[in-house]
Amino acid sequence: MSPHTSSHAYFPVRSPYGRSPHVVIAGGGIAGLTTALSLHAAGFERVTVVEAAAAIRPVGAGLNLLPNAVRELDALGLLDALEAGALRTRELRYYHRSGGLISREPRGLGAGYRWPQLSVHRAHLQQVLAGAVRARLGAAALVTGVRVSGVEPLPDGRPRLRLEHRSGAVRGRASLEPDVLVGADGIRSAVRAALHPGEGGPPWNGMLVWRGVSRMPARAVGSFMLIAGDDRQKAVVYPMSRPTGPGREVLVNWALARPADSGCAAAEERHRGDWDRSVPVETFLPFYEGWEFDGVRVPDILRAADSAHEYPMVDRDPLDRWTHGRTTLLGDAAHAMYPTGSNGATQSIVDARALAHALARHDDPAEGLAAYEAERRPAMTALQRANRRLGPEVVINLAHERAPHGFTDIHEVVPAAELAAVAGRYATAGAFDAETVNQGSPYDVPLPVIG
Repeated sequence: MSPHTSSHAYFPVRSPYGRSPHVVIAGGGIAGLTTALSLHAAGFERVTVVEAAAAIRPVGAGLNLLPNAVRELDALGLLDALEAGALRTRELRYYHRSGGLISREPRGLGAGYRWPQLSVHRAHLQQVLAGAVRARLGAAALVTGVRVSGVEPLPDGRPRLRLEHRSGAVRGRASLEPDVLVGADGIRSAVRAALHPGEGGPPWNGMLVWRGVSRMPARAVGSFMLIAGDDRQKAVVYPMSRPTGPGREVLVNWALARPADSGCAAAEERHRGDWDRSVPVETFLPFYEGWEFDGVRVPDILRAADSAHEYPMVDRDPLDRWTHGRTTLLGDAAHAMYPTGSNGATQSIVDARALAHALARHDDPAEGLAAYEAERRPAMTALQRANRRLGPEVVINLAHERAPHGFTDIHEVVPAAELAAVAGRYATAGAFDAETVNQGSPYDVPLPVIG
């Protein structure tokens, strides 16, 4: 067991009606599964996750979990299982595309945190979460092949859900009236669309993102996470597994970003409608030829990929309201942001814990949801806006603007104090600075006093 794991005990939560409230979570991704586990740990006995996909399958690429999220997963007793298939991120380096090192920062335990930062394949994290949901809440708590197609409020504030399910060629429809609905169904959330029907699709900033996973000899990858580029295109590369096999190979996650108007993509509407498009690596490889950073050759890593996927870089405009009665939003459904600063999955996990904590501390579910939103929405709105300003990656743009052809001494271009200030402001905005994180989880639910 992890030395940090919380030992707080489970106790059943009761509603004012004398029974455990029924909470339905739309979405069986990282946000939804963590919410189910957090509610269970807080004492909720009736939790159902509905997932539109026919099964929870190992898909996706890699992600980075910051120490504040790892702290919350540890409190749920999941850190050991998670680390079995993950790698501790020990250092982050920023580079100019010319190869010059802009900055290097220790991460996780090396930066004074009580918890590590983890690089992990999304599929492994999701499998750990799904396995824990089935083990702790029962197999019936996770229902696949069912999606929320509509939501309407009842007079008492409870939601009425319209559900659609499909098994092969057979389709069906049903309705459900739970005590609470949590929309954790991603950036194209059906719950969000029901609450904000005139919003439209996610706005696109004109950038394309390519993602993939490669298997490479450990010596060719380095032991650090790198973010490199200039004011137009960037590359993120990091190992996310320990060396295995006779070749001591590791899994490497990579993500690239470049404007779509560079001859590498078609029109805006096509990409906004084609959300996850498989493309040959050769589509974008020429733009990254010659990119090498302290021995890590980006083209070699791209050529080793089994597949590549193309996405429009989109986010969501901040909302002035997440909660309507007993329905609320969480994770990307609430605050999808550009993939900057490793905060997508991280903040979804923190959301989940905050929501469970708020619901457990209020007899009225509507009051609990309001308290959750009051804590999380302002901070996430600020983080969404920070990511639109490039978050911590703005140091790459600063270096390129001041020395477009490279530099010998970065501190002659961007002073050390300015670099530290950028990193510090962003960590504070996301509440993942070491001082805040090391205070421990604020979301453990205390046992009621008996006596």
